[in-house]
Amino acid sequence: MSAAAIARALAGRVRDVLPNAATLGTMRRSPRRDLIAGLTVAVVALPLALGFGITSGAGAKAGLVTAVIAGALAAVFGGSNLQVTGPTGAMTVVLVPIVHTYGLDGVMTVGLMAGVILVVLSLLRAGRAMSYVPVPVIEGFTLGIAAVIGLQQIPGALGVHTPSGNNPAVVAGKAVADFAGHPHWTSIAVAVAVAAVMLLGARWRPGVPFSLLAVVAATAAVWGLGLATATIGHLPSGLSAPSTSFFETSHVGSLLPSALAVAALAALESLMSASAADAMSVSERHDSNRELFGQGLANIAAPLFGGVAATGAIARTAVNVRTGAASRLASLVHAAVLAVIVFAAAPLVAHIPRAALAGVLIATAVRMVEVGSIKALAKASRGEAGILVLTATVTLASTLFNAVIVGMIVAAALAVTKVSAAARLEQVPLHADLPPADHHAEEQQLLGEHIVAYRIDGPLLFAAAHRFLLELTETADVKVLILRMSRISIIDSSGSRVLEDAIDKLTKRGVLVLISGIRPEHRRPLDALGTLDAVREAGHVFATTPEAIEYAHTHLAGAGIIPAQHTDERVQVG
Repeated sequence: MSAAAIARALAGRVRDVLPNAATLGTMRRSPRRDLIAGLTVAVVALPLALGFGITSGAGAKAGLVTAVIAGALAAVFGGSNLQVTGPTGAMTVVLVPIVHTYGLDGVMTVGLMAGVILVVLSLLRAGRAMSYVPVPVIEGFTLGIAAVIGLQQIPGALGVHTPSGNNPAVVAGKAVADFAGHPHWTSIAVAVAVAAVMLLGARWRPGVPFSLLAVVAATAAVWGLGLATATIGHLPSGLSAPSTSFFETSHVGSLLPSALAVAALAALESLMSASAADAMSVSERHDSNRELFGQGLANIAAPLFGGVAATGAIARTAVNVRTGAASRLASLVHAAVLAVIVFAAAPLVAHIPRAALAGVLIATAVRMVEVGSIKALAKASRGEAGILVLTATVTLASTLFNAVIVGMIVAAALAVTKVSAAARLEQVPLHADLPPADHHAEEQQLLGEHIVAYRIDGPLLFAAAHRFLLELTETADVKVLILRMSRISIIDSSGSRVLEDAIDKLTKRGVLVLISGIRPEHRRPLDALGTLDAVREAGHVFATTPEAIEYAHTHLAGAGIIPAQHTDERVQVG
């Protein structure tokens, strides 16, 4: 392909992911509904953006900046009309180890690199591939993320300084030990109160922003009653403009695995959120490649302003849809309202108790766990339940990236096992392939003493192939074995090799092996490996089973194994 053709193809793909007039024109559908929805989402997003920013280690300002910049760009360039983008708990789990290892500069660089990777994935049209992640893996890492988020809030809820360490369970244990040495209960009371208001309020009035109401009430109580901020904890006054000298060029190579993990998570969570928005709406359908492009631009831009990596946020997207959002204008309003807060209300935000935000995130972690889905998977299959538990455990003990990789590998192995178990090797009677008039009962009985026919149903993959090899080579002492292959659904190289070995072993035992019914799509792997070359050269490959039976009949008669007069009757080829 010439350079000009490559340039034209690339330009075409860029046009495909850029917003067009029809996409942007949807913002004129119902401005009033979008305005109300955007205001509501901003109210819900404010404490979450603050909390996730602090938990990631980048600070409250970084969380708000991410919600504003990423939220606005993803709204304009993304592939969903209803998606809301910002900092999320899942992304926080990935960012915390990066902060510990490389500092804030590393986090910003990783976000930028992940954005570039997402843009490349969108141009490669990889959006649809993300839909192949198995449900148990998704549910497992969601459960693991919820556990990590909850554990990360223990120091804040207890009112102690966050101990050093990377593993959230270890850090939480150290925090509990510190609290036991010097207990003070005000922080716990604030965190529990905020979490209880959010959880109970969501059941009572789902449309009311109880998270913000609880945070405002807790802040007013703490500062109005003059409670000790040393035990409650408060946000640092770091809501000033963050530094933008963050490019960690000396560690780009070592940061690449982290950037790949962030990009994979951003793609997966954003497309999951967009799919959820489609399911909650009447006629919306997102464009997965365009969504990756929008998320890529959002993650490139957010670090330039001191933000962190962002993804589509399922909880905020659900609020957006349920409050009547009609277009992406609602997400833009949400970003604009948060921008006003960043520039106009920063001093007020700095007075929010850390324990209150810990309560918000603990409630968020609890609400992330879909108990009904977990129970359904447990009932559906022990294997899938095991994948869920394994993925959650690895998420908690290691990293989200490792958890997804382990979950995918185990899920793939389980799928191959199930597919292979569905394959069958079945002995079939000869008369099943012959019209009744072709051979009388006595002759069919005589043929059956010397000929056996097997039919393979399903996939002939490596896992099933070795089982078939054992069954075939243990066949009783017969003169001819007919292997019917018309019902094989798929065959791989391992299956081809095992088939060749089985034919070779049977031939050495003096058994004549005849093949029938090879499907056209299976000839390529068989021919490439030369599996049937010797059998084909000997003329022992037939289009139909009746032809193979007729050949076997003639062969047995010629060898004097059955009376020659039986060869006067010929089988009609079906």
